[in-house]
Amino acid sequence: MKKTFKTIGYMLLSFLLFIGLYFLAAWGLSRMSTSLEADMDKSVSIFIYSNGVHTDIVMPLKTVQMDWTQLFKISNTKGRDSVAQYLAMGWGDKGFYLNTPTWDDLTFSTAFKAAFGLSTSAVHTTFYKTLVENEQCKRISISAKQYQGLVNYIKGSLLFDANGKTIFIKTDAVYGTNDAFYEAIGSYTMFHTCNTWSNNALKSCGQKAAVWTPFESGIFYHYQ
Repeated sequence: MKKTFKTIGYMLLSFLLFIGLYFLAAWGLSRMSTSLEADMDKSVSIFIYSNGVHTDIVMPLKTVQMDWTQLFKISNTKGRDSVAQYLAMGWGDKGFYLNTPTWDDLTFSTAFKAAFGLSTSAVHTTFYKTLVENEQCKRISISAKQYQGLVNYIKGSLLFDANGKTIFIKTDAVYGTNDAFYEAIGSYTMFHTCNTWSNNALKSCGQKAAVWTPFESGIFYHYQ
């Protein structure tokens, strides 16, 4: 019995040490910035948007480089608002997206699968008419070349069918009338979260970003 308690104690201590190191690494690496890729061309405006926990990358709906309506049909949203000007995109755990409308709905099974990469992922898209810049919505001006890097990064996160079309997820678990979900590539883990994905999106277009962060605060630290 004594040996059993000792083993449990070691396991608990190891777990607490792991959690402590995780948060220490998240804090330290999020304060370290990647290099900003200089470019005189600032023709495209994108945004990073936070709801306080999760970050989205927001882009013009249509530019010379990309017409996002070719991949994400406005008709897939409940509102079908054809006057939208921007598209927000976030990546995350599919089970969490679809089965956790509020924190009260979060189950141990969903959290465990998300933390350890045991479920699939999805992309959440939201159409906006306008955006208001504030502490939770930061504008970033980038070049056309840098924007193309971002477009390529996002396309690389999507799952396509045999005909090269994005795979729309038919669900009532949407957040409003202007959003929809699509199948994505990869698995959410505690080391590659929705915010890690957004942080890497900023890296893909040569913008300031944390070396690594699982939290939205790690991104916005560089845009205060």
